[in-house]
Amino acid sequence: MIEFIEPLLIEYSLITAFTVVGLLVWISYILSGRLTRGRLHGSAIAIFIGLVLAYFGGVATDGKKGIADIPALAGVGLMGGAMLRDFAIVATAMGVHLGELRRTGVVGVLSLFTGLFVSFFMGACVAYAFGFRDAVSMTTLGAGAATFIVGPVTGTALGASSEVIALSVAAGLAKAILVMVGTPFVARFIGLNNPRTALIFGGLMGTTSGVAGGLAATDPKLVPYGAMTATFYTGLGCLLGPSAMYFLIQWIA
Repeated sequence: MIEFIEPLLIEYSLITAFTVVGLLVWISYILSGRLTRGRLHGSAIAIFIGLVLAYFGGVATDGKKGIADIPALAGVGLMGGAMLRDFAIVATAMGVHLGELRRTGVVGVLSLFTGLFVSFFMGACVAYAFGFRDAVSMTTLGAGAATFIVGPVTGTALGASSEVIALSVAAGLAKAILVMVGTPFVARFIGLNNPRTALIFGGLMGTTSGVAGGLAATDPKLVPYGAMTATFYTGLGCLLGPSAMYFLIQWIA
């Protein structure tokens, strides 16, 4: 039976990936509802399970792509690639009312730059404390503290080592999970209950996946607004990381 099914799964790898991820998300939402009553969003549980599966997939195959190194699940690598990821991020903008975006005005722009600079320099300071004293490594790890996308983009542009780039991704993932899990618990205290504050929150936090998951657990109607500015944050970080941030950290260090 397995000898018949496995070639079929390999041939239609992308369909297999959608099926596996769909089942994973379905199970995660069931766990979210039954174990946490929705306080811990299903997407956060799904990401955690995905990371665990990626680890064990890499250990089992001694590969570099996690669970995608298993031939029958190779489609997960394509499904999780940049093309579909960016398509999903851009699609969130379809739910935004431009009037709300305009009303945020200067505050929204300031939130982007404030969130980006704070993340960069906090990450750079932590990197310095752990012995990374060169500007390239400090900038790359600071970029990772911004998001797990900005980190590798910055590190690759500056010629950082693969170890430092991997650490920047880990820092970004940790931030994304913290934002995703913590948002529902702090939303009431920071007034995160309307499109304007969601836009500002997305600009300050920056991690699109973390902000989207956290807002989904808080109020799904706010997701497009937070994801919109978080996406701008990622783009701005990719522009400033290998340029202005690097020269600034080089000058300070």
